[in-house]
Amino acid sequence: MQTEIIIAGFGGQGVIFAGQVLAYAAMDNDLEVTWIPSYGPEMRGGTANCTIIVSSETIGSPLVLNPTAAIVLNLPSLDKYEPLVQPGGVLVANSSLINRGTVRDDVDAIFIPANEIAESLGNKRLTNMVATGAMLARLPVLPIEAIEKALEDHLPKRHQHLLQVNFRALRMGAEFAREMTRVKSL
Repeated sequence: MQTEIIIAGFGGQGVIFAGQVLAYAAMDNDLEVTWIPSYGPEMRGGTANCTIIVSSETIGSPLVLNPTAAIVLNLPSLDKYEPLVQPGGVLVANSSLINRGTVRDDVDAIFIPANEIAESLGNKRLTNMVATGAMLARLPVLPIEAIEKALEDHLPKRHQHLLQVNFRALRMGAEFAREMTRVKSL
């Protein structure tokens, strides 16, 4: 089992952190993992993306050309990565900042108002965890509990007070994605 994920958005949206947490969770669960961050020199406001590969076997190459899943937090990222997602793959798009639907009909697209959900929790910086939870509901490469444990174990002490709200953000994102699945099946 090998799962390839791209997370992309503007600098400051927590793109790199979301990928890092997925990588830690995979390592902590004895899986093979690669995590490659990429961001412009501007960081906040510039482009940022990272690739994560999670596998039960040795990873032959860290290069991700056609990911199993993509989390896109803004329109430029949707434009860039939607065409690359494998047919049948998962595409999580932040509808708070994206004003169009998907061009493709061969991916499992989840349009989630991640900014609004994060703001309802009192912190817009939780957008990344909302979107990550949504992806994990549709592509259970790791259980939400593994992400929570990785946050507990690897979040710097100065941010430990944010653990519970991060957990809620993950679970609210996952619940939104599950509810979308229920509505689609009606």
